[in-house]
Amino acid sequence: MKITGLETFSVAPRWLFLAVHTDEGPTGWGEPVVEGRAATVAAAVEELSDYLIGADPFRIEDHWQTLTKGGFYRGGPILSSAVAGIDQALWDIKGKSLGVPVHELLGGAVRERMRTYAWIGGDDPAGVAEAALQKKELGLSAVKMNGSGRMRGLESKAALDAMVARVAAVREATGDDFDIAVDFHGRLSPAVARQALRLLEPLHPLFVEEPLVPELTADYPAICASTSIPIATGERLFSRWDFREVVGSGLAVAQPDLSHAGGISEVRRIASLAEAYGVSLAPHCPLGPIAFAASLQVDFASPNALIQETSLGIHYNVGSDLLDYLVDPGVFATSESYVERLRAPGLGIEIDERAVRRAAEVGARWRNPVWRHDDGSFAEW
Repeated sequence: MKITGLETFSVAPRWLFLAVHTDEGPTGWGEPVVEGRAATVAAAVEELSDYLIGADPFRIEDHWQTLTKGGFYRGGPILSSAVAGIDQALWDIKGKSLGVPVHELLGGAVRERMRTYAWIGGDDPAGVAEAALQKKELGLSAVKMNGSGRMRGLESKAALDAMVARVAAVREATGDDFDIAVDFHGRLSPAVARQALRLLEPLHPLFVEEPLVPELTADYPAICASTSIPIATGERLFSRWDFREVVGSGLAVAQPDLSHAGGISEVRRIASLAEAYGVSLAPHCPLGPIAFAASLQVDFASPNALIQETSLGIHYNVGSDLLDYLVDPGVFATSESYVERLRAPGLGIEIDERAVRRAAEVGARWRNPVWRHDDGSFAEW
């Protein structure tokens, strides 16, 4: 079997899908994308295709090593995301060819179902109590929300009080048997992070995500030591070497993204690295159905997998949602927040190729917002 071609499809709302074709086997699907830079990643995939055309798709590890290291310059979100989507597609091909789901090739299942959580509230959070209650009434047992909008290097009491009030409203609406994850999107300075975490402790978040930008990873030991709240990070870390700098910091939850951090191959290694430090795994996934399926395949084979993000109903999904490109959307059906183990070969899903091609004719050109403070200076989004 040989790889004969790679096709990328830019589709709404902000996703990039990849089909890897073979001469005598199945087509594998992947999701290589950096949100807002889909065309750049597609160009990287096209460049990497020079090496892959004519190659044996089963040699996944050799291809991963060559694609990540063979160009001399290494790492970064664009290259890592291009490789991630290719890697997902190669695992999909291998699983389909052998008639087994990918998690069977990763050592077999360690659980029969995987807990998930949904997003509420938007980038600048509002209406969170009502939204969380709606999710609970649908059977979910956990949500994630942004803790704040724009935050300055030092903040007022009013801004901090408003942050606490939003989380408190969700806690009051949903009760103590419901989990709340609070994301800060790297919007906090170390000083404000210490204040915010202290104030949130009585509300017992499941975890606080990315209080600091990745450039400040060296500050995580002090941040983790300053609070009893579990700290999570990792959506903007792209390899096991990036995670090596943070898993021993007191971190509670590692959040590699299957579409950014080198795909199934690398995230499985990151999961094992995290396990060695007693750190749980909760893959970041505000993306499409292929990335979600790849995340679940790693979850089902990883003993330290804690909970899985799903983008269903997320505020970015305008025009299309998680299930719109699947032949059988029921494969991701949840019961009491859980998705049952995927049993179909490969990634466990069947992509509706006709729907993908129709959507790609229109395409998508999503860009993240650029925020400014009141004085006109740049603000972290």
